[in-house]
Amino acid sequence: MKTQMLYAREGIFTKEMQIVAKKEGLSEDFLLENLASGKIIIPANINHTSLDPNGIGFGLRTKVNVNLGVSNDCVDYSEEMQKVDLAHKFKIEAIMDLSNYGKTSAFRDELIKRSKAMIGTVPVYDAVGFLEKDLKQICAKDFLDVVYHHAKSGVDFMTIHAGINSRAARVFKEGTKRITNIVSRGGSVLYAWMAMKEAENPFFEYYDDLLEICLKYDVTLSLGDALRPGCTHDASDAAQIAELIELSLLTKRAWQAGVQVMIEGPGHMAINEIEANMQLEKRICNGAPFYVLGPLVTDIGAGYDHISSAIGGAVAAAAGADILCYVTPAEHLRLPNLADVRDGIVATKIAAHAGDIAKLPKERKIDDEMSKARQDIDWEKMFKLAIDGEKAKQMFNERRPDDLNSCSMCGKMCAMNTMNLIMQEKDVKLV
Repeated sequence: MKTQMLYAREGIFTKEMQIVAKKEGLSEDFLLENLASGKIIIPANINHTSLDPNGIGFGLRTKVNVNLGVSNDCVDYSEEMQKVDLAHKFKIEAIMDLSNYGKTSAFRDELIKRSKAMIGTVPVYDAVGFLEKDLKQICAKDFLDVVYHHAKSGVDFMTIHAGINSRAARVFKEGTKRITNIVSRGGSVLYAWMAMKEAENPFFEYYDDLLEICLKYDVTLSLGDALRPGCTHDASDAAQIAELIELSLLTKRAWQAGVQVMIEGPGHMAINEIEANMQLEKRICNGAPFYVLGPLVTDIGAGYDHISSAIGGAVAAAAGADILCYVTPAEHLRLPNLADVRDGIVATKIAAHAGDIAKLPKERKIDDEMSKARQDIDWEKMFKLAIDGEKAKQMFNERRPDDLNSCSMCGKMCAMNTMNLIMQEKDVKLV
């Protein structure tokens, strides 16, 4: 079986490519060229039969990922499936199952069966539960067994923290003074495993074996940023950059094998550092798509981190980030509930669209349509065009005015209505 990258190199325009080209308004030549070079990816496991493919990368709309999954403190798969339904309602392109407790395969199988969104996982999260071994008992090849299980089930992309090898780990340990050390769950687990075993990162050591699995099922590698900054103080430090360099080398090896790749990025970062970090990733990793969480632009937004993340995400998307991982108000506090998920989805979709307005001028069309609807005071059209039209309509109706030529904020002094009347040479009456 060939990957989308290998098909593109042979000039074969697959049905997945046809769908993406139609969605994005792209030419066949443009998509083939950038898929072949790695600047665009289409995560599409051959066993994910329900998938509605989407592209990620250069010249495409910024995509959004929603995280979900159970922990040992909250094991309610029915609620997690409701989160899946919510993601589908908002037409989210990617869903990551980050379950890290117990036997998770049944939920993941159902998720892949039902979901049109591309599905991602972090196999190292599942290793302890899947293998029923304590971390120190797990051997290097055990980790690959979990990867194979996820790939065979139909997972479209996997976060693999292969960049935190012995070289990058040494930079972290000896060359940085961090406040938050390693905040990546997968990265911390692998760093601990490496320290306890006095061994190399198994995903780095057996990277060629990993690539063979990806080739067999066309799994996209999402090369994880184990050393991403967990606070603004730690951003852009030597450890983060050392790992990014390792990821660039791993990207080239994956491309040589025909495996699709995207790079994961920060994290937490002051707003003035974001643009440079986006450009640095694109330069070092030769244009590989960039997948960022946030970045959160402040560390004191507990309870409102979806806002801090959306601010950073908008800047990142405008500067070249290709897919944003959502953050909810519950970030750093607890497993999110349905209301948190909805808030996180909407905030991140706003950030993604704000970035697209900057880098893809054609995406302004819907904003122009909304502006026209506001000038026409066409409430139903406004609700239809809004990212969360249900909430917009609910808020309008909570203080619904008698005169629908305004909302309850301005009443008869509505500027839109005043100008509509005067431009039509009609009298304006404010009382």
